[in-house]
Amino acid sequence: MAIGDIFKPLVVQSDMTLLLETGNESYESARDELSAFAEMVKSPEYVHTYCITPLSLWNAASAGVSANDVIESLERYSKFPVPEIVVSRIRQISGRYGKTRIVKADNGIDLYLETDDEFIMAQLAVEKSVVKYFIEEPRHNRVKIDRVFRGHIKQALMALQFPPEDLAGYSEASLLDVSLKIGERFRLRDYQMEAVSSFRMGGKGDHGVIVLPCGAGKTIVGIAAMSELRMETLVLTTSITALRQWIDELLDKTSLTQSEIGEYSGERKDIKPVTISTYHILSAKDRNEEKKHFELFMSRNWGLIIYDEVHILPAPVFRITAELQAKRRLGLTATLVREDGLETDVFALIGPKRHEIGWKVLEGQGWLAQADCFEIRIPMPDELRMPYAIAHRRDKFRIAAENPLKLGIIRQLIRKHAGAHILIIGVYLEQLQAIADSLRAPLVMGKTRNSMREALYAQFKKGDIKLLVVSKVANFAIDLPDANVAIEVSGTFGSRQEEAQRLGRILRPKPGDNRAYFYTVVSRDTREEEFSAHRQLFLVEQGYPYKIIDGEV
Repeated sequence: MAIGDIFKPLVVQSDMTLLLETGNESYESARDELSAFAEMVKSPEYVHTYCITPLSLWNAASAGVSANDVIESLERYSKFPVPEIVVSRIRQISGRYGKTRIVKADNGIDLYLETDDEFIMAQLAVEKSVVKYFIEEPRHNRVKIDRVFRGHIKQALMALQFPPEDLAGYSEASLLDVSLKIGERFRLRDYQMEAVSSFRMGGKGDHGVIVLPCGAGKTIVGIAAMSELRMETLVLTTSITALRQWIDELLDKTSLTQSEIGEYSGERKDIKPVTISTYHILSAKDRNEEKKHFELFMSRNWGLIIYDEVHILPAPVFRITAELQAKRRLGLTATLVREDGLETDVFALIGPKRHEIGWKVLEGQGWLAQADCFEIRIPMPDELRMPYAIAHRRDKFRIAAENPLKLGIIRQLIRKHAGAHILIIGVYLEQLQAIADSLRAPLVMGKTRNSMREALYAQFKKGDIKLLVVSKVANFAIDLPDANVAIEVSGTFGSRQEEAQRLGRILRPKPGDNRAYFYTVVSRDTREEEFSAHRQLFLVEQGYPYKIIDGEV
């Protein structure tokens, strides 16, 4: 080991975990490189732990990051020689991407699974999860497959760690005359154009996921992809509020007219050349109702399906997507983290990660507000300490989350940020109602009428309302650009993606100092504190350290 190596920030361990020292001067550049092919596991103060996984390597490979690139990054920052077993595993796993391919026959109809390796085909030919989709016996490392189950066989191959490259192309689509209204008031940012280019891959892509920070204009990327493909498009999003924001953006920034855009929701069932729907309406609990809504997918020759906030894709939409592999598919998200572990299904059915840009990169370019994150720890009140001590493990979290002493901290923060646009965010409705009543602030929750939600959001944008209490309905796709302070009082256990989405509510660029403040208030020495550490993982990886404050009530 050279003398200079001891000053490098990284330790590479033989179990594929990476230890990165945060105090090292090379920490930020190392973090940015690691994020392309490794996943953060935990982030205490001084040493962050990452793990290299098959999915992280396959996403890297799909983005053009080779095994050699990964190994060179590790060697560049590692204090000690990179273990040979790690080098070998990286080459082996990365090399599996594209070893199997799905291709279309010369007749333009039949599909084949092929490989250049006879041993891989021999292995697949005895795997029941794959063979059931074969229509005939393999010949010359090639086998005809049932095209109806194109997505299902991709899932099966992923499970066997042979992620296929899907080269079978797409079905005929209805064309659409749509263009962007580029001018002084609106133009695409460089990173948005790069995202669309990465998705398209010169016409060889057109399926996959774009990962951009909250507030970076993912909707604009979707609209730009539509304008390039010029095909009829189905957009799936999280709520009616988000649905109508898509419609507003399409009318404002494209040549489309109101008569060309349809809303398919609980309130309307209009199907037009561009139709916007919600995951909720397509995930009806009644299977007959669900089947009726799924006819939306077959109602027109969609050229493109856009999955907004693809990281929350529900199981029913996964099921129908498995049968829609002949459609171009674009997933948009701020984080591919899924707490249910189904990131591999997003990879198999929507496509690999095509483009990602760091949150701090866009902050440095002025496209996002500079955000300071704080965790304020407060004690449990005496009268709740015994109920907490004897509660069931799951109930402990809710008791801690609804700590009534949080209201005092909220009041202090409101005074500190007098005049700011403040969001108070939580999940427990009784807690939020009590806070809203005490502060005489409006509350937006699931049962709030859509017309009332839109009116309150409009008043908040105008500055007529400076304080808004919101439930989980505001986690996604809510356009409140002036919000510059968020106070989180409760969350969905250890959800990393929820934490990221909530910070995203306040990241739109701000006039003046372009700063935003994110506070999460947690009960000290409780399960809430444990879950809070897990919630923060993704944001810490993006470069947002949390300052810990002991709150005085």
